[in-house]
Amino acid sequence: MFQFKQFSVEQDRSAMKIGTDGVLLGAWTPIPENIFSVLDVGAGTGIIALMLAQRTNAEQIDALEIDEEAYEQAVENFENSPWGDRLFCFHAGLDEFIEEPEDEYDLIISNPPFYTEDYKTENEKRDLARFADAMPFEDLVEAADLLLSENGIFSVIIPYKEEAKFIALAKDFDLFPIKITRVKGTPMTEIKRSLLAFSRNIPENFLVDELVIETSRHIYTDEYIALTKDFYLKM
Repeated sequence: MFQFKQFSVEQDRSAMKIGTDGVLLGAWTPIPENIFSVLDVGAGTGIIALMLAQRTNAEQIDALEIDEEAYEQAVENFENSPWGDRLFCFHAGLDEFIEEPEDEYDLIISNPPFYTEDYKTENEKRDLARFADAMPFEDLVEAADLLLSENGIFSVIIPYKEEAKFIALAKDFDLFPIKITRVKGTPMTEIKRSLLAFSRNIPENFLVDELVIETSRHIYTDEYIALTKDFYLKM
């Protein structure tokens, strides 16, 4: 079990364990004004949906998970949280979910699978959770365009090397960046991740900044502590 300040997460049955990426995205994503509904695409343990339940008063927080065991674990984590009445998980793939869309969402958020290299491991569930062919970026952006409310926000975390491609892809669907944060492990390492937030409205200007996680092993930067202190027990 992974214990956070306001909730706990069981993860023994999910192929994708809790990691820095998911926590970063859940803590970082901008929150639309008057938010009513949230969709977490590829929920895994449900960590991001739980973080959004803590951060917002959204009445409807839906999550989508294709792997059966991860789905069942997310449901349990939702039920055991303080916000069980606002959290719901669908056992479905993205393509199935958008066949008959019933709702629009004010915030669509995803920590998508993104290892695009050619190799696979022997663990089929981990491959499904971790490789981009399980949920191509094109499918994710198209779904966001279909499901996002007029003034909604679409947020993702992806490899930095995919940033320009993803932004161009989003532009094809008239989704425009409103905030970009590039993440480095330490001051001396290369940029590893990009946190991206989009809306349907072209901003006059938008924030581009950088986040460094550690100055040295387990010595976290003030910026990272400020971002995650509402969640991690020891921050």
